[in-house]
Amino acid sequence: MNTAIYIARRYLFSRKKMHAINIISGISMLGVFIGSAALIVILSVFNGFEKVILSLYSNFTPEMLITPKQGKTFDPNTPYFNALRRDPKLISFTEILEEKALIRYGTDGEFIGTVRGVSDDFLKDTLLDSTIVKGSFTLKSKGHFYAVIGATVQSKLSVNINDQLSPLQIYTPNRHASSSADQLNEFEVRYIYPSGIFNIQQDFNNLIITHIDFMRDLLNEPKNISAIALNYKKGTDLKLIKDDLSDKLSTMFTIKDRYEQNAELYKTLNYERWFIFVILTFVLVIAIFNIIGSLTMLVIDKQKDIAILTSLGANSRLIQGIFFSEGMMISFIGCIAGMLVGLIFCLLQEQFGFIRFGEEMSAIDAYPVALKVTDFLLVFLTVGGISTIASGISARLSIKRLGEIKEEL
Repeated sequence: MNTAIYIARRYLFSRKKMHAINIISGISMLGVFIGSAALIVILSVFNGFEKVILSLYSNFTPEMLITPKQGKTFDPNTPYFNALRRDPKLISFTEILEEKALIRYGTDGEFIGTVRGVSDDFLKDTLLDSTIVKGSFTLKSKGHFYAVIGATVQSKLSVNINDQLSPLQIYTPNRHASSSADQLNEFEVRYIYPSGIFNIQQDFNNLIITHIDFMRDLLNEPKNISAIALNYKKGTDLKLIKDDLSDKLSTMFTIKDRYEQNAELYKTLNYERWFIFVILTFVLVIAIFNIIGSLTMLVIDKQKDIAILTSLGANSRLIQGIFFSEGMMISFIGCIAGMLVGLIFCLLQEQFGFIRFGEEMSAIDAYPVALKVTDFLLVFLTVGGISTIASGISARLSIKRLGEIKEEL
């Protein structure tokens, strides 16, 4: 065993003449322990939230979205799109036709939102039911069309999905209407009953999802669509897919992957994660720099030992190594213990979900966690970096009065 590490280990666990040294060392170790555990837990919770939010968003944001660069609609019945439908790597090829509309319910309620018509492939997503707060995700049944509405629409219009006497009234401009005194002729209106209410996030909660055939009738649009949504089988190289789509379609269409469709969301989640990490790192800095005070007092306590070691031929490098090793031991014991406790806490939360939200939520009722090896590595390296600086400062202080100590003793 290295001499410096051996002596540092003896100093760490031995009783000191000044009891305050033990207290300060313990406080330093406890600070690193709490900071490391907190970092692991909070980063894992952020990972869990990110995973849940993105999984919910993925129900309405496909892996690839194709939209026209000019105009609002396009004809999907082209040789390329017909061949794309038959791609064996595809899970779903969803045609989308959407438009802003005035939605009325009852006698007074009015709301301007987006009505999105989707083809049958949209329902291949087995996780859609997880977004439903009430009712079911039914768009067509027994020859009748239904709508699934967002929580914002339900809140604004006070929709009761169990009331079979009050349908939603959807108004859109009549593209073929001629100017006339009767303003009602300038709008197309259709009636549809809601079958369910979904709740994801504000960006989606003002949507009304219905079958594309209902939208074709409402908009008098027999063949054109607004977008094509593509989802692929697991393991498909999406970057390669996007590059291929861009090569074939980029002149007339915009191709966006899931990140580009939700760029602001990804940026927000990333910024929040790093902001919290920086705050907790400052807590770690304060805790670890207490080591300087602890080791400075230890130098005073061990003056006699230092003088004896130098008399036996120990050089300043060995003395520095002893106190540097002492500081690193304090930090890494606290760090490893903290990460271990953080790991156990996250595993228990993941298994039992004992810390729950104060109110019932549609998608999750307990704080989600997702463990990543990179988080443990990040915390370990962060503690190691700060500890190296703090222990280095303490080690330099340990030899500053080396000459005076020899003379005194």
